[in-house]
Amino acid sequence: MEGFDFTETFAPIAKMTSVRCFLSVAATRGWELHQMDVHNAFLHGDLEEDIYMTLPLGFKSSYGNKVCKLQKSLYGLKQTPRQWFAKLSSKLLEYGFVHSYADYSLFTYHKNGVFMALLVYVDDIVLTGSDSTACSAFKVYLHNYFRIKDLGPLKCLLGIEVARNSDGLFFSQCKYVLEIVKECGLLGAKPVEFPMETNHQLACATGPDITDAT
Repeated sequence: MEGFDFTETFAPIAKMTSVRCFLSVAATRGWELHQMDVHNAFLHGDLEEDIYMTLPLGFKSSYGNKVCKLQKSLYGLKQTPRQWFAKLSSKLLEYGFVHSYADYSLFTYHKNGVFMALLVYVDDIVLTGSDSTACSAFKVYLHNYFRIKDLGPLKCLLGIEVARNSDGLFFSQCKYVLEIVKECGLLGAKPVEFPMETNHQLACATGPDITDAT
């Protein structure tokens, strides 16, 4: 129930404009792009409300009709994405990052000549910076609080494949397009110059002629 089990549910995610700007700066300055993923991200959020749930299937209590009180957020709760973002933000701010006023999913760090920028999209984290050693140290810090999977150099972001060489960054949505085609069941379809069946018989129009042919 809204107002009782949950209040605010909105969780910011990175804007595409921020993603373009973020990647553009990293490519222009030649900075490394690191990608990280958080295991079971939503389970890290802290609940502000008292939430109870029935016992999970396969788990029985010897004390009669008992329920569980959640100490952490759980997948399926409306406020879960917001609570996860709040928990992650608090740890980033403790480290010295600051929010961008243009996009709350963008964090920047600038101390002792070291600059780092971090972009958050739910549980996907992309990091870049002027110092590789500082980036590695930050990854260790983050892993101490959350179970972080270091995916190495950025390869895929929001369905866009990313490749890099000395000339810059290259983007492709081939994989994303193929997944859509596969969902439609057309992965084995053959391309044709004209989208119509062979030897298709057109029906004659029985309506009145068009008065103005143009």
